[in-house]
Amino acid sequence: MTQPNLSRTGRCRLSAPFEPRTTEIADGVYAYTSAGDGRCPSNAGVITGPDGVTIVDTVAPRARAQDLRAFVDDLGAGPVRVVVNTHHHVDHTLGNAVFPGAAVVAHVLARSEMAESALALARLWPGGERDEVRLVPPSVTFDERLTLYSGDRRVELVYCGPAHTTNDVVAWLPEDRVLFTGDIVLSGVTPCTVTGSVEGTLRAVARLRAFGARTVVCGRGPLRGSDVFDETEAYLRWVQAVAMEGWRRGLTPLQTAEEAAPGPFGHLNAPERLVGNLYRAFAELDGGALGRSLELPRVFEETARFREGAGPACLA
Repeated sequence: MTQPNLSRTGRCRLSAPFEPRTTEIADGVYAYTSAGDGRCPSNAGVITGPDGVTIVDTVAPRARAQDLRAFVDDLGAGPVRVVVNTHHHVDHTLGNAVFPGAAVVAHVLARSEMAESALALARLWPGGERDEVRLVPPSVTFDERLTLYSGDRRVELVYCGPAHTTNDVVAWLPEDRVLFTGDIVLSGVTPCTVTGSVEGTLRAVARLRAFGARTVVCGRGPLRGSDVFDETEAYLRWVQAVAMEGWRRGLTPLQTAEEAAPGPFGHLNAPERLVGNLYRAFAELDGGALGRSLELPRVFEETARFREGAGPACLA
């Protein structure tokens, strides 16, 4: 990955653990990332053009979304005209409400998934945040591909699910070779397929690698190059191998995780996600459609148990 342009960096209005950072990664294109961990600190993108701004994901909680809005306002690049949601999870969509008047674009399944489950996920946040939740669903949906234009710059939206969820979309800027992956690919964080598919994510990673991206903005973590695809693929291949062994022996996903962890990927944050990933891998060994629903309350409870009572983990 070539060095991003650090000449313009947004002011950090939030204290730890969020520590947001905005970095110009192409002319008028910015990555909004979080150096801290906090509660599901997702990344976002800002694409400026002659007629306004396109946002890729809108982060959460509300304080971070408002900080993202303040950075965009400081750019003086005009109004936010389009918001792209890479998938329905609230850590990527809760901030839609702070960009009133923008067209919200997402995969067709994201709208129905948001209506069914996003509010429940939002209630995982403690304190007053749950009282401030106002979900703004997509107003524009598509099936496979959609091309947006920011001036002459193409922003190609490509459906790659089921992967992290049933409705994953990536945003590809071909002239800049910048790829916003959503949570299909994470930087320094354990992949999460519990609401999507292990096998589907492997297929999606193969597609993303073929784009030839120079700069990869993952759903979480620092900016990366194409090496992040290798890391993701290696982890998921390991999950499949571990799942096969446990499944053949008649173990549960939790029992399998307890025997296997931390494995060769203990350096990744959120290692407890192994439980959900194994639930998903077991379901795929049982057969049936990729991405079909699992008993998520049970998965959440066993994930918390795996973390030795540390409380509910973020599986978004």
